[in-house]
Amino acid sequence: MIEVKLICISLFTGAFGLDLGMERAGFHTVSVVENDSDATKTIALNRPHLKEIAVPRDITKIDAQELLCEGGHILDIGRTLNKGEVDLVIGGPPCQPFSTAGLRGSVMDPRGSLFMDFIRIVREIQPRFFVMENVRGLLSAPIRHRPINQRQGLYDELDEMRGAALSVVLDQMKALGYNVVYNLLEAADYGVPQNRQRVIFIGSRDNEAFTFPVATHSEDGINLPKWRTLRDAIFELVDLQPQFIPYSENRLKYLRLLKSGQNWRYLPEELKREAMGGAYNSGGGKVGFYRRLSWDKPSPTITTSPHQKATDMCHPQELRPLTIRESAVIQTFPDDWVFSGSVSSKYKQIGNAVPVLLAKAISDYIYNLIQGKKPQGKEMVEQLSLFTHS
Repeated sequence: MIEVKLICISLFTGAFGLDLGMERAGFHTVSVVENDSDATKTIALNRPHLKEIAVPRDITKIDAQELLCEGGHILDIGRTLNKGEVDLVIGGPPCQPFSTAGLRGSVMDPRGSLFMDFIRIVREIQPRFFVMENVRGLLSAPIRHRPINQRQGLYDELDEMRGAALSVVLDQMKALGYNVVYNLLEAADYGVPQNRQRVIFIGSRDNEAFTFPVATHSEDGINLPKWRTLRDAIFELVDLQPQFIPYSENRLKYLRLLKSGQNWRYLPEELKREAMGGAYNSGGGKVGFYRRLSWDKPSPTITTSPHQKATDMCHPQELRPLTIRESAVIQTFPDDWVFSGSVSSKYKQIGNAVPVLLAKAISDYIYNLIQGKKPQGKEMVEQLSLFTHS
């Protein structure tokens, strides 16, 4: 007899952020697939019952039957789980193919990415639901970009269109036979002290009617509590052994001149060009350069490297980037969660994670659906069912 806890299989698990949210809602992770050695050590440290399977694994070489077998072992039911018996498959395939931050020509066809392994495993396991997370760039990314005079025929023109990568993703999900909705969610709307937007896809095998969880916080605070701020998250945090990568003296020279909430634009006019170097004449807002965070706003998106020049996450008062523990708190990891690896690796694991409170809001919603309750959902123009998508 399978345990009462609902069963979850996790792909591209990372540091377990998405899984922690699922756990808090009542799901039980019984198998994980992650290729990064430090991330798997993090999982094993915090969830010893997963130690045997929390080892670096290449998802392209993983068979769904292997995951079902592991699930039966973790649940101690004396047999392999059956196809269709898993409640939930979750994961965030690596976002690099959909990134809009790099060269325009670097956008890739999702059909050639690890996204297809996510689709493959969902098809083979047939969970009741799946949740996939990705970067907002997926909504507008073309499959490739070339000058108009180098394009040949309608197929090339379609590949060049904004949103071409999303169309491929939706077509692949539609082929699974699942009813799927997707939307761009703001983590701050769910109690995360951070502005972080991510695309969330939810698929239902049994064609339940559903939307997305309603927000619990708002920017204006009129009908809901206001967004949580950096002050709410870390002002009283006691970190006896702070871990961070110190700034060079060259960076400190400029950061010393800035106050909380300021960036390079607040430097003396004669120092702006000197501080920015070649980036001075580049386009864009460049708001992340020499940025000192504001106490009274949510944190900007926690990145994988908060001391980088273009994505600075300098403490509002101290001359250092956010520490490992501060970054984890902003991502709403529990205080006792331990990260394995070097300081750089820990930053990477935290920056790549789904905020735990955002994950919990999504999983609470799905949990209630499975339990036969009708959760309150938010109606959104962007939300589409694949059975009506064209």
